[in-house]
Amino acid sequence: MGSNVREDILTAAKRAAQAHGYSGLNFRELAAEVGIKGASIHYHFPTKAALGAAVAKRYWEDSETVLEELWNGGADPVRALAEYPNTFRRSLENGNRICLCSFMSAEHDDLPDPVKQEVSNFAEINVAWLAKVLSVTTDMEATACERRARAIFAAVAGAQLMARSRSDVSVFDALIEGYREVGLLPV
Repeated sequence: MGSNVREDILTAAKRAAQAHGYSGLNFRELAAEVGIKGASIHYHFPTKAALGAAVAKRYWEDSETVLEELWNGGADPVRALAEYPNTFRRSLENGNRICLCSFMSAEHDDLPDPVKQEVSNFAEINVAWLAKVLSVTTDMEATACERRARAIFAAVAGAQLMARSRSDVSVFDALIEGYREVGLLPV
């Protein structure tokens, strides 16, 4: 089995987890989607926990890349901060899915420790990126930047959850606009 099969499994698992969370990672269904036998998934991921951790890790790594592209060496940090909510909006536009790590965070008590760690990494990467951008766009001290970064992360993730529950991306847009009006996000 080649690396393409592994990538296909991760792609299918990402879609499943964004729609159904960790509990949606069903080897038989993933195998059918990828076009392999169910037992073949075990070659790449011996357990559901291994698959869950791998897909969450890939998700935060991909998200980190997107955030660094937004940052663009600090060329326009205000624009980067203004564009940040769109990193969450894209999931809603893709079949009313939500952030994989937001979904898995809701299942925290039922997640194996390796999956919990990767989900936590996603949140920390987002908060660290937001704090970095805030540190150059405001005159706040580092601790205040981190507090505001956590508030922004939680607010944007919450807006995504509300929009998903209504299957309406305009709910997300309205909430983000509200965050801008009250000064949480730049205009």
